[in-house]
Amino acid sequence: MTASPETVALSGGGLTLAYDGRTVVRDAAIELRAGEVVALVGPNGSGKSTLLRALARLHTPKSGSVTLGGEQSGDAHALHPKEFARRVTLLTQSRPTPGGVRVREVVAYGRHPYRGRFGAGDPGGPAAVDKAMHLTGVAAMAERPVDELSGGELQRVWLATCLAQDTGVVLLDEPTTYLDLRYQVETLDIVRDLADEHGAAVGVVLHDLDQAAAVADHVVLLQNGVVRATGRPADVLTSELLTEVYGLRIDVRVDDRGRVRTEPVGRHSTRMSATL
Repeated sequence: MTASPETVALSGGGLTLAYDGRTVVRDAAIELRAGEVVALVGPNGSGKSTLLRALARLHTPKSGSVTLGGEQSGDAHALHPKEFARRVTLLTQSRPTPGGVRVREVVAYGRHPYRGRFGAGDPGGPAAVDKAMHLTGVAAMAERPVDELSGGELQRVWLATCLAQDTGVVLLDEPTTYLDLRYQVETLDIVRDLADEHGAAVGVVLHDLDQAAAVADHVVLLQNGVVRATGRPADVLTSELLTEVYGLRIDVRVDDRGRVRTEPVGRHSTRMSATL
């Protein structure tokens, strides 16, 4: 769907980002709109996660700005951390595993922005926690210690924590990591539901190009810290552009359901295809 400028929920403009003086993202621009999913794709080291962290205020730009839209539009860095956390949530790649804490308690961490001193003042918290656990399929393990969970189970718990935060902007850094096929599909369904049913603006980093094509309204393709292309999946995920960016021949086709399908072509691709 096409959103009007008023529905831009979070944007970055002219973002140059650096680590220890080394520039890793150059002059990047990105917009997240209410009710849409934007997928950030590109090779390892292209700056996808860094750009997402900058939108979440976890990486201070060397230059450029991050702006929140809506009724209280303005510089995202000007907001109090709790106020920002009521509007934007981020699922990061790496998180410490807390010891001696149950799943329900970890998911309840997402309610911190709504609490006052001593944890008071969040009457909607329990319902939000229950809903988030149900959506991510972790309700049955609510009383289990998180340090006994598998990597995939823990990934879903952290996703539930983000959903419990109940924000209008959701940023997800490789949310399907560690998940088996079933939960990868269910996680991508949740991503679409957040946009379609709840009107959230979703930004998600994905390595799987087919997943990005299936779930996203728009794709941002990065290479060496530069945004090479942005637009609809069919316009960005082309064979010519992907082959150039990834340094590997990538064939692209559109299947019978109108979805973009990518096929990297390696030295043994012909032999492998013949055996299927």
